[in-house]
Amino acid sequence: QVQLVEAGGGLVQAGGSLRLSCAASGHTFNIYGMAWFRQAPGMEREFVAAIEWYGGSTHYVDSVKGRFTISRDIAKNMVYLQMNSLKPEDTAVYFCAAKRGVVVTSTARDYDYWGQGTQVTVSS
Repeated sequence: QVQLVEAGGGLVQAGGSLRLSCAASGHTFNIYGMAWFRQAPGMEREFVAAIEWYGGSTHYVDSVKGRFTISRDIAKNMVYLQMNSLKPEDTAVYFCAAKRGVVVTSTARDYDYWGQGTQVTVSS
């Protein structure tokens, strides 16, 4: 089992920045990839970004490219999401997720472990 705990959400004005963090514990040697998803009220959970745990390759949804950066610190078992130039449409609960297997995907059901989420609110 892998446990994930997010932190760093909050309220920020449009154009501002936030840095989310996700601490992984437990059987982290099983992790192949980690990702951030978000879910706004009444909406489906949406892929934001993913990173290969050991290879470091990254993937982003088009709407955040150039604004968000996903990174990881293997020694600390941490994943981060640096969010710049935030927009009101970025408002959502952000979830950290981890998956086993051999490929990183953008599909929520492919992920095996989830954090409880952290709220990000961007005011206009």
